[in-house]
Amino acid sequence: MRIALDAMGGDHAPEEIVKGAIEAASEMDINILLVGRPEAIEPLLQQAPATVRKRIEIVAASEVIAMDESPATALRKKKDASIVVATRLVKEGKAEALVSAGSTGAQMAASLLGLGRISGIDRPAIATILPTLEGGKLLLDVGANAEAKPKNLLQFAMMGSVYAEKVMGISNPRVALLNIGEEETKGNELVLSTYGMLKEAPLRFIGNVEGRDLFFGRADVIVCDGFVGNVVLKFGEGMIGALTKMIKDELKNSRLAQLGALLATPALREMGKRLDYAEYGGAPLLGVNGVSIICHGSSKAKAIKNALRVAQQGVEERFIQAIKDHIPGKGDPV
Repeated sequence: MRIALDAMGGDHAPEEIVKGAIEAASEMDINILLVGRPEAIEPLLQQAPATVRKRIEIVAASEVIAMDESPATALRKKKDASIVVATRLVKEGKAEALVSAGSTGAQMAASLLGLGRISGIDRPAIATILPTLEGGKLLLDVGANAEAKPKNLLQFAMMGSVYAEKVMGISNPRVALLNIGEEETKGNELVLSTYGMLKEAPLRFIGNVEGRDLFFGRADVIVCDGFVGNVVLKFGEGMIGALTKMIKDELKNSRLAQLGALLATPALREMGKRLDYAEYGGAPLLGVNGVSIICHGSSKAKAIKNALRVAQQGVEERFIQAIKDHIPGKGDPV
């Protein structure tokens, strides 16, 4: 299996991207196409064992799309940008999947233009895994669509259900609608209309969940528009960061607390692992006709390695075909 990896995308590119590629090629049965400037990538590969180096190929791309550039304008002007070339490799069948920690907007635009949408899907959605007391659960959309229609949320729910079952291994996943109350009559026009559609869909729809329910794992797939989903995601990241800092600050102020922390080190380490986004890799862009994994801009080697693992699982489980099999065609009512 060949996976195209944008070596120039992200806050820590190309050093951490290449490091993650080396780790992935050492542990997984994949070949990696590192896309970017050869003069920046080649020296970093010198640290790789010869057996691993054979599984990594450099594909030249002379340009990079920066985080603050307009995706549409950049794609028009930078035809040889690393994300564009990486996407083209998937389109031409030279790679089975794409991974990038670069501009999310650029990756979305490149995937839509280069790979196209799955028939029956009006808009793609970014799905991310939330750490909960019951394991990882899927939240979508988390930023692809600031505004959405009921039929979009229905399609998100169907795609998310397929992904949760095929890639995350959740049998008959529970699907819920994120709302301000559990009652069917609560919410704005978007969620009220979507509720009725989800009730009639071939899904295990369990109704509404509130924000306080998310981290208790009441649902396996939580659906919302991209504006709400992105706020939830960023709030969760900020809360985890703040709580971590508060715990560290309190430990510094008390020797008794430090002793207790020493005794609880294994449990604290496991908790930190469960809350670390890097453990979950990247977020799939669902709805495009190919496996496209979006990584956090600050991803380091571990996150990149796990994103490559997610891409590998997506290809092996054929979730793109599974979505096609479960989504109504253009002529069907949604």
